Amino acid sequence: MDFLARLQLSVPLIQAPMAGTSTPALAAQVCEAGALGSLALGAIGPEAARQQIAQLRSHTARPFNLNLFVHETSRPDPAGEQAWLEALAPTFALYGAQPPTALETIYESFAGNAAMVDVVLEARPAVVSFHFGLPEAATIDALKRAGCLLLGSVTSLAEAELSRSAGIDVLVAQGWEAGGHRGMFTPDAPDDRLGTCALTRLLVSWGKLPVIAAGGIMDGRGIRAALDLGAVAAQLGTAFVACPESNADDGYRALLASDAAWHTVMTRAISGRPARCLANRFTELGQRADLPPVPAYPRTYHAGKALSAAALSRGETLFGAQWAGQGAPLSRALPAAQLVALLAAELSATRP
Repeated sequence: MDFLARLQLSVPLIQAPMAGTSTPALAAQVCEAGALGSLALGAIGPEAARQQIAQLRSHTARPFNLNLFVHETSRPDPAGEQAWLEALAPTFALYGAQPPTALETIYESFAGNAAMVDVVLEARPAVVSFHFGLPEAATIDALKRAGCLLLGSVTSLAEAELSRSAGIDVLVAQGWEAGGHRGMFTPDAPDDRLGTCALTRLLVSWGKLPVIAAGGIMDGRGIRAALDLGAVAAQLGTAFVACPESNADDGYRALLASDAAWHTVMTRAISGRPARCLANRFTELGQRADLPPVPAYPRTYHAGKALSAAALSRGETLFGAQWAGQGAPLSRALPAAQLVALLAAELSATRP
């Protein structure tokens, strides 16, 4: 399969979905510039998803990617969750607020989610991608019949083998450097923490599926390195956070542009799953030794979002989910189309 030809891409680049940060405008500009724009549907419901897809389609007729979260449905743990909320209470109090009385499952997994499956099948996008796991065989079959190319994020060979067996067409090799949520199928399993270069090369050598490299890639030289390792394309997320079309707030943008970009931390404290974030007050809180065990994802995120909102109401921006990969110091604040053009030019300049 010629990945670039199938999707009519002139640049071997995918804009990472980035739930909460990406927007239809961002994805559309990336598509129009010749790369693959992505829209994150994992943290929203069916009607909001339909609206965002319609907005995207109103600005581009080019192929795009819809991304879904396929995490295990979390079970409430009243005692453990209450202990977590009590541990966060003093921090909430600093901003004149109280934590939620109980945690809630703030969004549903794509697994077994018939309403969201219907939304995606109605849209019939060129690409559908999955994070945290894989949907049921019937859903994969239906998406394939609809003509969708299926991408699956993996962090190991074992996950790659499961993805191939399930019918995934292309692997997104997510290295340890990557910003945002680590895509492990089982978050409590041992993690070999393979870097982008090692994981990409290992999966290319395995040779069963095409590979997209993801994690820490910020410029044309990084894309060239991924291609030289045998990847068919590179996926960049942090590179697009500073674009004016993204949904990043002023505090997030300011932190990304500061020396904090040199310091990223993998934390569970914000959402309940490992995720790489710019070092901020929330990651500092998450490193406290006296905290009880972090509850399950995405229930923990209910408290995380509430704490961020309480802090913001008092002018404190450093409790946000300010996700970023280890390449963050190379960030450039450019409109998305200009950034794609620059990345393409940098990539072209690396040719012998």
